[in-house]
Amino acid sequence: MDLQEFLFKNRDKLVKPQITCTDGFKISIQASRGHYCIPRNDVGPYTHVEVGYPSEPDPLLAEYAEDPVELTLTVYPYVPVGIVQQVIDKHGGMSDNK
Repeated sequence: MDLQEFLFKNRDKLVKPQITCTDGFKISIQASRGHYCIPRNDVGPYTHVEVGYPSEPDPLLAEYAEDPVELTLTVYPYVPVGIVQQVIDKHGGMSDNK
């Protein structure tokens, strides 16, 4: 499943489930009218999403971090979906995400 499919499948959930990649990397990816995303609605498709709390720092995300020191304990607003998909792909893709 790709990122847009994941977001669409979980569009009715206020908080989407955490994504786990096949190598064990975990990350929160959120998009809705209440998140830092474009468009800021509950439907998408999205060009930018809100990322948060990765299980380990990833240099592809670093420039978007609200807190550039605590990279695993921060939110990353308005991250382009292409960057997020690169991060997911780099970690082996999504594993069994609901």
